[in-house]
Amino acid sequence: MPKYDFDLFVIGAGSGGVRAGRMAAQLGKRVAVAEESKPGGTCVVRGCVPKKYLVYGAEYGASIKAAKNYGWSTGTVSFDWATLRDAIQNETSRLSAIYANILDKNGATLYSERAELVDKHTVRLTSSGKTVTAQTILIAVGGRPYMPEIKGVEHAIMSDDAFLLDKLPEKAVIIGGGYIASEFAGIFAGLGVKTTQVYRGDKLLRGFDEEVRDFVTGQQELLGIDVKLGATPTEIKKSSGGYIVSFDDGSKVGTECIFMATGRKPYTATLGLENAGVKVDGSGAIIVDEFSRSTAKNIYAVGDVTNRVNLTPVAIREAMAFVDTVYNNNPRGYDHSNIASAVFTRPPAGVVGLTEDQARSKYGDKISVYTTNFRPMKNIIAGKDQRCFMKLITVGKKEVVVGIHLVGDDTPEIIQALGITIKAGLTKAQFDATCAVHPTLAEEIVTLSKRN
Repeated sequence: MPKYDFDLFVIGAGSGGVRAGRMAAQLGKRVAVAEESKPGGTCVVRGCVPKKYLVYGAEYGASIKAAKNYGWSTGTVSFDWATLRDAIQNETSRLSAIYANILDKNGATLYSERAELVDKHTVRLTSSGKTVTAQTILIAVGGRPYMPEIKGVEHAIMSDDAFLLDKLPEKAVIIGGGYIASEFAGIFAGLGVKTTQVYRGDKLLRGFDEEVRDFVTGQQELLGIDVKLGATPTEIKKSSGGYIVSFDDGSKVGTECIFMATGRKPYTATLGLENAGVKVDGSGAIIVDEFSRSTAKNIYAVGDVTNRVNLTPVAIREAMAFVDTVYNNNPRGYDHSNIASAVFTRPPAGVVGLTEDQARSKYGDKISVYTTNFRPMKNIIAGKDQRCFMKLITVGKKEVVVGIHLVGDDTPEIIQALGITIKAGLTKAQFDATCAVHPTLAEEIVTLSKRN
């Protein structure tokens, strides 16, 4: 009889957990996965995927308005929120079923309930009360939205709720300046909601390149979003027409909907980590080493629950490295440097590598900066004011490219390929030697001039 019920027990069936479970099962390991919500995790069920569909929905509205300048007669146009909402939910359900099927067809057992640690090798399934043992445990529960502790915050919604609204409000206040807040501000504005975005800082998108932050803020305003900086909400009160949000600068805003997008925290509360000797940091993130191993020898963690780089593809890569480390006799961590990412504002941003401030801090006056700012040709006839911004940062006499920052239509698609060039250590001369594809937005990256 085996000492444990399973070789591997995965808590969380998001992208990282499912990838690890599938790969371990394919190696012949006895695998179980527990998920209290739908398989697929935040990205598939209440994050990246449904969010991107909402962005598409918002863009259709803008395209219809611009179509007449391209000769199209659109006639009477209207938008039905329920149609888009329900179509997105149907698609996320379809994708979630695929994730469940992946585990099933590879021989992994899926428990559709919450799992909590009893000790280093035992988990308790909270709905059934069943206890299960495993030689190795992988925690991949991700994160959850954080709501600030202010009076009346119970009247606000968070990102999980935004996909399921009964109806679209006429007015919305979005609190936050990160990518979730900025993306949903663009979505709501594009769907016809009078949108105010309020952030306590002096610029949106903290952590991004300063010029990108300035540029995105300007583009938000071009969408008709009222961007209010340097203000923090202090209270929410019900009113006859909805709600009144008060801020620490003395201002008040009336609205029908308050969307708190004030950050996310690792979903580790009540997980029973203390029962197994798994330590967390001040934010609740599980502390792991380069191999994703926690302070308990047989317990590992991947994805947002570790608060390293909180991106779905990163969780997948961490999961693959975990399987190699534990089951393939190939101990390895995942390199978290130079990871390309995108923010689906309108227009979106795509970035990879160092910001200018990071590059100057690391390399001093050895860096060179190349930029351009232009109105894409598609927007000229369309009559749209949205522009495109590109920035390339190099280091040394060879001008090795260490940072690329783009804002404009299709830049998330472009940055995927450009991420390869950063990983490969290519130089500005190699960019310049590459012939442009004309007429495209992307051609500008190989024709950039040095910033004055």
